[in-house]
Amino acid sequence: MNRDPLVELPPELLPPRTDSAEGARATGHANTAEGGTARFVLGIDGGATKTLAALLDLERGTLHLGQGGPSNEDAVGTRSAVQALLEAADEAVGKAGIDEERLDAEVIALAGTDTDAVARHVRAARSEDWLVVNDVVAAWATATDAQPGIGVISGTGSNVLGVGADGRAWRAGGWGHTLGDEGSGYWFGIESIKAALRDREASGPETALSEAAVEFFGVPSVEGLAAHVYSKPLSKGEIAAFAIETAKLAEDGDAVACELYRHGAELLGEQIAAVIHRTGLQGAFPVGLIGSAFKAGAVFVEPLTRAVHELAPEARILVVEMAPVGGSLLLAMRACGCEGALSVTELERLLDEALAPESSAAV
Repeated sequence: MNRDPLVELPPELLPPRTDSAEGARATGHANTAEGGTARFVLGIDGGATKTLAALLDLERGTLHLGQGGPSNEDAVGTRSAVQALLEAADEAVGKAGIDEERLDAEVIALAGTDTDAVARHVRAARSEDWLVVNDVVAAWATATDAQPGIGVISGTGSNVLGVGADGRAWRAGGWGHTLGDEGSGYWFGIESIKAALRDREASGPETALSEAAVEFFGVPSVEGLAAHVYSKPLSKGEIAAFAIETAKLAEDGDAVACELYRHGAELLGEQIAAVIHRTGLQGAFPVGLIGSAFKAGAVFVEPLTRAVHELAPEARILVVEMAPVGGSLLLAMRACGCEGALSVTELERLLDEALAPESSAAV
């Protein structure tokens, strides 16, 4: 069986080798202090719900946002995905008041099982310099500051990517809700509905998930929920949203909900273990957790931490707060030789400030 990596990082995005200065130069990275002159970098986070573009002016330390519709090719098709990406990019560039030709680097991180078709169309419309990667690559960059380590996504879906000290990259998961997405919001939602049905037919233990599901989905009975799932049908996002109730019940001590989080952590931990083995990561490397499913808190994070520490006891497990588009910007800075021109802390502050009005409007 072919065992090539499922994700290949473009050479421009690989972390500098840590063994020597020659290694860093060999990957094409320039030190900003040694003459980097890039100013405008563009990062884009394309997902199944929306697309967010962020243009960073490194000279002024300002950030300009643009938004578009869904850009996951699996969900909306290539044409719509490309249109959403370019609309978001154009809005961000317009707000910055510059011409597109002044961009020094562009990195698009895109959700979906295959980004090749979108990449071809984007480059044909704009430039061959535009880099298009899977969104798990930006998640890794967000989680590790684009350094050796692992990024773990658990939102509506799940995905894991790690990069070793020698630049080896390995992905596990990311196969979508039909074939995978273990330990994701969708997985917790659908498994919670299954648990409620087992409770109803007395083939499984009693659980408060049964009443919670009836109330959450607005159906007259648990058996009515089964018909609702098939006849409506419920979207991935609608099913994933029920995971919020699962998390509340797990925190309150519902045994079935707690077991779901333990099992989800075990399955996600298996993917992390595969990434550790394949990348050769050792010692105190970061494992950043990104996505809405981790808002469940200790009921999910603690068993996942135990699973990782069984294999890598020195790994640093942390829940990442920075918006995913921050990873695209970090990679764009690396691509144009301006890595470190803006600290991660400052980038996170700029993103928080820029996104605050959007968050307030959504409340």
